[in-house]
Amino acid sequence: MSFLRNIATIAVALTASLLLAGRVHATEVSMADGSVHFSTPDSWLGIMETQGDPEAKVFQVPDPSPTGKNSLARVTVTVKLVNDVNSFNQYRSEATAKAMALPGYKAGAVPPGPNSNIYTAQENATEFSYTEHYWFKNGHAIQLRCVRPSQSQAGAAWKADFDKGCEAIAAQLK
Repeated sequence: MSFLRNIATIAVALTASLLLAGRVHATEVSMADGSVHFSTPDSWLGIMETQGDPEAKVFQVPDPSPTGKNSLARVTVTVKLVNDVNSFNQYRSEATAKAMALPGYKAGAVPPGPNSNIYTAQENATEFSYTEHYWFKNGHAIQLRCVRPSQSQAGAAWKADFDKGCEAIAAQLK
């Protein structure tokens, strides 16, 4: 009977550990003196930030597969002060021109929405998928740029989680 009780205790402990490990926590992020807010999953690692104008925050989205050792999946939010819609459109146009100049740039079939771009380009001989969204809000141009390897050994579930995380931030920044 003691053996069965020990097995039951281990099973409960293992189940609790798995449930706790499966929870997604969020890290709150504030930019532009508090006028831009969003949250990221705790598993995303803040790897770079700049202060001033423009202000940027870069998060690495860990790829647990061997692909992740050579290819950096990342999400960047950039906030820049702009005077008006014309300045915003100029900012967006300049960012789009830089994207088009990337090696191997190829536009996606259908952008995910207005002021958005999807495309692929090469980084160190690896194809990456890019999704960019732009908003004009409270005198700021906001750019969300999500970059991941087009092919990852982590599989379709990891890519879907990455894309879901990117879209969750987009929904918060709208």
